[in-house]
Amino acid sequence: MKLHPLNFKRKKFTLKNITNKLKTMKKVLLTIGVSLMMTFAVFAQNATQQPAANPNAAVITFEKTTHDYGTVTKGGDGTCEFKFKNTGIEPLILSNVTSSCGCTVPEWPREPILKGKSASIKVKYDTNRVGPINKTVTVMSNGKVGSIQLKITGNVVDAPTGAQMPQNNPGAAPVSK
Repeated sequence: MKLHPLNFKRKKFTLKNITNKLKTMKKVLLTIGVSLMMTFAVFAQNATQQPAANPNAAVITFEKTTHDYGTVTKGGDGTCEFKFKNTGIEPLILSNVTSSCGCTVPEWPREPILKGKSASIKVKYDTNRVGPINKTVTVMSNGKVGSIQLKITGNVVDAPTGAQMPQNNPGAAPVSK
């Protein structure tokens, strides 16, 4: 016997079938509800307004943000200086200056830098480590740009072991002038 496609076999409405359908419906509705709540939470975080930028804030302006040591011999001079100026209106306060590694030590002014005044950050790199130099120094301040990264680059090579001096060869013929 061939069944027609519209001829469905009807299920009996039993308490077990109804309970299973209700459980499935609860799961689907719970999943939809949780998904909607998560979506609203994500959009609510993006909707928060940022505070207006202070038009009088300090502005830190560096003469250079990268220092290239070039090729330095092991144990050579590893100091450099990053000069900057407060081109904003309010006093500039450097809250923290950190380096990307312990081989780089920054020194910075702790007192506020007034409008139009200049100062500098001194950086000392340990040149007893042979190899390329690629370090960053992060400057945290109350300026319009909260943090700025300064970079130091270069290469440390082993010191020469001493120049080879020509030695006297007693068997060599004298050179006439």
